[in-house]
Amino acid sequence: MKKLLYGRRYDHVPWPQRVYLRPGERRVRRVQRAWRHWRRPVVPLADFQAAVPLDEIEEFVDCPLCGETRQQPLYRPRDRHGKWDYQVVRCPGCGFLYRNPNIRPERLGDLYATGYSRFLTGRYADHRHRRYRVTMDAVAPIFESGQGRRLLDFGCGAGLFLELAERRGFECFGVDLSPDSVAQARDRLAGSTVFHGSPADVPEIAAGGFDLVTMWSVLAHLPRPVEDLSMLRGLLRDDGVLVILTVNAGSLHLAGMGSRWQGFTRNHLMFYSRDTLPRLLRLAGFGAVGFAPFYGDETAAGESALPPAQLARLRRRVAATDGGHMLVAVGFATGAAADRWGTRLPDLRQLG
Repeated sequence: MKKLLYGRRYDHVPWPQRVYLRPGERRVRRVQRAWRHWRRPVVPLADFQAAVPLDEIEEFVDCPLCGETRQQPLYRPRDRHGKWDYQVVRCPGCGFLYRNPNIRPERLGDLYATGYSRFLTGRYADHRHRRYRVTMDAVAPIFESGQGRRLLDFGCGAGLFLELAERRGFECFGVDLSPDSVAQARDRLAGSTVFHGSPADVPEIAAGGFDLVTMWSVLAHLPRPVEDLSMLRGLLRDDGVLVILTVNAGSLHLAGMGSRWQGFTRNHLMFYSRDTLPRLLRLAGFGAVGFAPFYGDETAAGESALPPAQLARLRRRVAATDGGHMLVAVGFATGAAADRWGTRLPDLRQLG
């Protein structure tokens, strides 16, 4: 059908960008999302528990953001090789998407105990430095100079981002649940201090006083997001900043792809949008939040092969709709921090 509608006109456009360029596609995706929400039943938690099997490392949970117990099962992501599958539900109270059953917090490390560092330093890492750079540029001036500023990379992996932060002059710290990744980060980095485990277990980090905390593709992995972000808020100075990059559950890609959406990966547990992330940050004690559009790594880096007219249309539509297939967000410890660091963000909201 799409070949009949569009011919081969958009074959050269990367798939994540086509949804913003093909005529009529935004409206179709929005109708798909509304139809899915309307037709899927909302069920009591007890009925949901009776129908869904529970693994030994899992537990059933209420909505992590509003406490709603009812469930609206929407998606069933699964690995094409049959190695994993899970349920994603929508909270009928606040609209939040999350995995249920979820991973028990004390078993979260099981997901990263072995082999995860190979993923982080394999094909996944090929373009990570570019993604870090374009995201840092999108939330300027937060990263322009690190002189005299302390930075914590929460979920630092193999230390790829900390390499860049060191070069910008930050005093760098990192924590991660993967022991293999921590070992690689220590070998990779010159001056950063990297630990295995939780910030609360490391006196140098637990003392707080950080100017900046980063979470690169980490937020979706946290089974207790309010507790974790409240802890991170406590580590920040009053003019401190939390920078988040995560998959965007409000994207038109999810609306169109459903359970095949690329944001549904084996280790992802929670899925945020511009509508639900502010609620989380408010509960965690942040004073403001800002969002920046995500146009795609090549486009933001000036390396896109799109013709100028399509490139301009892509930028307009991403900025005017859902912000892109990734969510770029900045949590400000206080309103004063937003006044200092968030002046260039196109979407800045007070949380008080």
